[in-house]
Amino acid sequence: VQLQASGGGLVQAGGSLRLSCAASGRAVVNYNMAWFRQTPGKEREFVAAVSWSGGSIKYADSVKGRFTISRDNAKNMVYLQLTSLKPEDTAVYYCAGDRSPFVEITQNEYDYWGQGTLVTVSS
Repeated sequence: VQLQASGGGLVQAGGSLRLSCAASGRAVVNYNMAWFRQTPGKEREFVAAVSWSGGSIKYADSVKGRFTISRDNAKNMVYLQLTSLKPEDTAVYYCAGDRSPFVEITQNEYDYWGQGTLVTVSS
């Protein structure tokens, strides 16, 4: 499966963005999907993940209550709604896919990655 992330941009603190991840090549319904983010000099960190059915969702504590992951298997799309953005949310956001039976939160478990989309939050 090929993944293409989009929707990043520059937003003021407190603002919102919606990131999209388009899957092609294979149906996204076959994969658990996740979003990770990375800032320069830091390791890529887990943000949110959703099972193939949408029935199981996990969030990093730092984004819980502010970000929402969702998926539309009919459209082969995964989304990340970002609200109440903070400057520390500034990062390149990556979508990833995994065929594990469990919803994973470590990047090593994910086999398929998109190219990343930059989110910049100004104070």
